[in-house]
Amino acid sequence: MLLQDRNGAILTVTLNLPEKRNPISDSAMVDALCAAMEAADRDMAVRCVILTGAGSAFSSGGDLKQMRADAGGLRSGNPVETRRNYKYGIQRLPLLFQSLEVPVVAAVNGHAIGAGLDLATMCDVRVAGESAKFAESFVKLGIIPGDGGAWFLPRIIGFARATELALTGEMIDAAEALRIGLVTHVVPDGELLPKAQEIAAKIAANPPHAVRMTKRLLREAQTADLKNILEMSAAMQALGHTTADHEEAIDAFNEKRRPVYRGE
Repeated sequence: MLLQDRNGAILTVTLNLPEKRNPISDSAMVDALCAAMEAADRDMAVRCVILTGAGSAFSSGGDLKQMRADAGGLRSGNPVETRRNYKYGIQRLPLLFQSLEVPVVAAVNGHAIGAGLDLATMCDVRVAGESAKFAESFVKLGIIPGDGGAWFLPRIIGFARATELALTGEMIDAAEALRIGLVTHVVPDGELLPKAQEIAAKIAANPPHAVRMTKRLLREAQTADLKNILEMSAAMQALGHTTADHEEAIDAFNEKRRPVYRGE
């Protein structure tokens, strides 16, 4: 269901249900993905995570075969149970990703559809292969973004573009995703993971405490006012000044050498 590959400070997590195009709506996948990400967040030796999909898709989002009321998916014949299924199921993902301090790079291979697109928007950086396709397609199925997409997508591409994608449900290609700022890089499919690894390596090369605190500030700034962010920044800066990595950065600069950061 999930593959994990650790290469030094970089952890690659791969959604591994290629025969179903990597749906993320079932409870087993949610449990597995939450467990992997929580473990990476606790482990200071993991300095960056790459999230991708096996096969021809990043993620197809929901499993259409489980969307009937009697199929055992999120939908129940009882609306009260459906609400709880969402709350204790797929909605755990946006809450978790928003709380993570370890940086996450999405390497979008193939299609990222519905909840699959929303999963990509939960990540910090998105890169795409040339064959990638994106759609906020819930409306095409007569439903709405039940996993936080209405919160994440406008913060990345702006309200007007997010509204158009969500209300039309139309699919866009990688070039258009790059143009509107949904992804930061588009590369040939065979170069997708190397590009994601390159970005992850640049992140991992920096002092890990500073990286994680910087990410926390960026996430908090999405909803906090300037006064509160400045207060949090002052507190985190006080912590940063006490780290050995901060001293190492200053020494390395003065000695004109490459710094060695140990997460201390």
